[in-house]
Amino acid sequence: METALTPIEFARRAKRLYADREAVVDGDLRFTYGEFLERCDRWSSALQALGVQQGDRVAYIAPNTHSHLEGYYAVPQIGAVLVPINYRLQPGDFEYIINHCGAKVICVHPDYIPAIDEIRANLPSVETFVALEGSGQGWIEYESTLQSHSPAFTTVEINESDLITINYTSGTTARPKGVMITHRNAYINIMGTLVHHHLTVGDRYLWTLPMFHANGWTFTWINTARGMAHVCLRKVEPALIFQLIKEENITMFCAAPTVLISIANAPEELRADAPRGVRLFTAGAPPAAATIELVERELGWELTHVYGLTETAPLITFCEPRPEHNDLSLSERAKIKARQGVELVSSGELRVVTEDGTEVPNDGQTLGEITVRGNVVMSGYYNDPEETKAAIKNGWFHSGDAAVVNPDGYVEIRDRFKDVIISGGENISSVELEGCLLAHPAVQEVAVVGAAHEKWGETPHAFVVLKSNAKVSADELKLHVRERLAHFKVPHLVSFVEDLPKTATGKVQKYVLRGRKAGIAQQ
Repeated sequence: METALTPIEFARRAKRLYADREAVVDGDLRFTYGEFLERCDRWSSALQALGVQQGDRVAYIAPNTHSHLEGYYAVPQIGAVLVPINYRLQPGDFEYIINHCGAKVICVHPDYIPAIDEIRANLPSVETFVALEGSGQGWIEYESTLQSHSPAFTTVEINESDLITINYTSGTTARPKGVMITHRNAYINIMGTLVHHHLTVGDRYLWTLPMFHANGWTFTWINTARGMAHVCLRKVEPALIFQLIKEENITMFCAAPTVLISIANAPEELRADAPRGVRLFTAGAPPAAATIELVERELGWELTHVYGLTETAPLITFCEPRPEHNDLSLSERAKIKARQGVELVSSGELRVVTEDGTEVPNDGQTLGEITVRGNVVMSGYYNDPEETKAAIKNGWFHSGDAAVVNPDGYVEIRDRFKDVIISGGENISSVELEGCLLAHPAVQEVAVVGAAHEKWGETPHAFVVLKSNAKVSADELKLHVRERLAHFKVPHLVSFVEDLPKTATGKVQKYVLRGRKAGIAQQ
């Protein structure tokens, strides 16, 4: 008899095999897999007692905590749909998402209860408000409610085509869209990651990546599938990261490039005795080769670059290491590792196509759009057939990412199409220019956008964050680029800023930079 492909199967297996192994660390709290999964079962039972039925939506607004992680098992195993929400949004955004998905229950960390109380009267679908820690007027207490219920919840039949989560996009230029991920989508992505990345029951994973972001790139379930320890981190700070890596014997974590930059440029006293051999995934924005080289050279960590989108559950490629790469210098290997790489064996088919749908040649030059079809593509945007139709054409999901395919078959993103700078008829990759500037020893972070220009239409405008105590002029940075790239790619403007506007997952909000906020020093 066939059974549904669902991440919930990993919980069943972990109960049998890893009951006595440490599963979750959250501050002073420690749970074995037996304890952790019993807590999940108790919360499933509690949710059913609160009237949650198969297909109902349960929303979470929380950082990386044990109670948030428990939701990834307790909610879907009763057939309900988890809606993890970016906790850094504004009350108006919370209101829109909660109402759009029609959440019946919302579970909220105390830091965000005031924001929900502010809009509470405008949430007609919500029947129960759960305080994940502490309490509040009109809120039920998570821990006492969980403990008051038996772990014997009522089982339901789950089909692999059922929704497991609705993950909302960032909504930086429009209303957030609810990406519908099925049990099958998530399961297949998990298996692909396990095939390509060697993980064992001895591994200990640090939660630097937000759980809410594309289901923590499915590591909410991957770690349990392998019996690994989940070590929660509520606030991403370099000092805390290094502390936990040392104290908890961390072997694996995921991080956006901006987090990598903060780690690599952390004070020497933090990095000095950091354990070597830690493995990490990076994704979310194309990392610069200079950043990869810095992490691997200075820290001795093994970095793997992966690529995907919320709409692809999320991973579709990884930068596959090959034996021939071993003979290359660290710098040359870093350049390869900065590419998005090749399809995961489980993801389906990836093609880079021109506007007329023709697949680009493997010449490393011809620009096209990454398109995907297969096992990990979302079932669509929730209650948004028009956006679904616009994104999925003839069975292919269109990513909006502009890329080339190298002679070895490795895909390499050059930009988001909306971020390609067209200057005097020439296409300029903001990613390439950012990578060049990041190679300068004084530069810690950089973002490049197009700025209007009377003669050329637009020209590159670089926003630069310098390393602590570093000094460099705009002219020196321009010369640095001129010596390495075509002259038309040299930034016309250089602005020195204290920080770059970012999303909760570390992506630079280029639309903010295009607005050219007041107070930015230009040279």
